[in-house]
Amino acid sequence: VLAVPVLFKQALENTEMEEGKSVSLRCELTKTDATVVWKKGEATLQASAKYEMKQKGTVAELVIHNAEPEDA
Repeated sequence: VLAVPVLFKQALENTEMEEGKSVSLRCELTKTDATVVWKKGEATLQASAKYEMKQKGTVAELVIHNAEPEDA
């Protein structure tokens, strides 16, 4: 059985954010419910009060609450 790789149909885009507000980053994949890992540099982000991960079908979303300049 030949495995088809998961690709981005819509990649992440640069997003302007306002300090103290929430910002949403989204991408769309070619496969439904593919495993998505969000990273900042080499660090893997974990769900918390600051980081909210959502995934529905082929769309994965990261919401950063109370955004700060360090979140760039």
